[in-house]
Amino acid sequence: MRDFVVVGLSHRTAPVEVRERLAVAPVDLERELRGLANEAGFEEALLISTCNRVELYATSINPLQAAQSAKQTLSKRLAGAAPDDVLYQERGIDVVRHVFRVASSLDSLVVGEPQILGQVKEAFDAANDAGTMGTLLGRCFTQAFAAAKRVRNETGIAEGTVSVSSIACELAKKIFGDLQGRQTLLLGAGEMGEVAAKSLRQTGTQLHVINRSDERAHALAQSCDGRAVPYERLTTELAEADVVIASTASPNFILTPKLMKSVGRTRRHRPLFIIDIAVPRDVDPRVGNMDNVFVYDVDDLQQVAEENLAVRAREAAHAESIIEEEVESFLTWRRSLELAPTIVALRKRFGEVADEELRRALSRLDGVSEGDRVVLEAMSRSLVNKLLHQPMTELKAGARKPDGALLIDAVRRLFALAADEEPERVEASAQGQTDAAVAQLAAAGPGQTGETK
Repeated sequence: MRDFVVVGLSHRTAPVEVRERLAVAPVDLERELRGLANEAGFEEALLISTCNRVELYATSINPLQAAQSAKQTLSKRLAGAAPDDVLYQERGIDVVRHVFRVASSLDSLVVGEPQILGQVKEAFDAANDAGTMGTLLGRCFTQAFAAAKRVRNETGIAEGTVSVSSIACELAKKIFGDLQGRQTLLLGAGEMGEVAAKSLRQTGTQLHVINRSDERAHALAQSCDGRAVPYERLTTELAEADVVIASTASPNFILTPKLMKSVGRTRRHRPLFIIDIAVPRDVDPRVGNMDNVFVYDVDDLQQVAEENLAVRAREAAHAESIIEEEVESFLTWRRSLELAPTIVALRKRFGEVADEELRRALSRLDGVSEGDRVVLEAMSRSLVNKLLHQPMTELKAGARKPDGALLIDAVRRLFALAADEEPERVEASAQGQTDAAVAQLAAAGPGQTGETK
């Protein structure tokens, strides 16, 4: 039976300097996923890459082998880091629960932050475009989105400071006490930069925005009462700023020791606080060793994030209960997917046995009329239905329970149902069609005889 597997790393298992080795820009997500799926041999696969996690999801008939393939594939990109120290893997129902928690921001650095849901949806779209999205993975992530919506609507998990960008602004305020009149340079005008700009707008800081796209910089600056600055003025802006928040999508360091050394000469020993929330990082870590330059990256925001988490702990507990409800709902659907082909295979097996015995009986009888043959065939089908009616009723009822998969597996083993009658053979059907088939087959009464063959 096909099952789920995930292999990846996150802020819980790997520092930012390791996470950035696996990081994939949104525009490259489809291409990278297609390459990873081909390399690992996955038909169903999805890749999530954010500043705090990189995870490869897949389904496989052999999840143990699939997990090993995924781990080997990702390990090649770790550039020296020990895979066993930073990569984690889950299989089966633990993957489903993990997906739901990730989409609902319960596994985020900042619990309750809203950006992760959009990032997971981007990964979902990329998998669709790459042709690696199938029924099982598709249903799992679709229901994860529904779970995230429930958590957002039914709990207060998003109250307070709820994003890495806003946490960065909180840290800037802690450094200076008050940002009123201070000059803040926002380097990057993407989604993370936009959230940071909206948070900074409330502080009274003089906000300057630099982005490689002047048009994007102007739009963001205008919406937040800031000032857009040409990228060519980066050195001048660094010399005048009190705080820099870096959040570009550049694959390389933008603030290097060489650049910052030239900036330092004009700052006259004024301290500069740089908060780097980009992954891969925008700031070379050696910049933090320079005099009067203080660099914080996303991992340094952990302490501030934990303070905010304490405020929302009760809401997080409520959110976890919602996750468990949604996981059980998904499992009920999954068991129904397994149930339909099992019922079909079981009726087929009984029907084949009945047909064979009828043929043998007829071959021993002389002068059986066509009318008698019809009666005997009807009796044979009726007998099959009567024998199977109660077991199928119990099978359908039992499949809804938590141990339903064990019951279905026991039936397949007891009656030696063919291994090729896998649930995946009905995955192409819509959910309504599957449910209808289950209801029709399982509800067949003793008097119904039309489904033997």
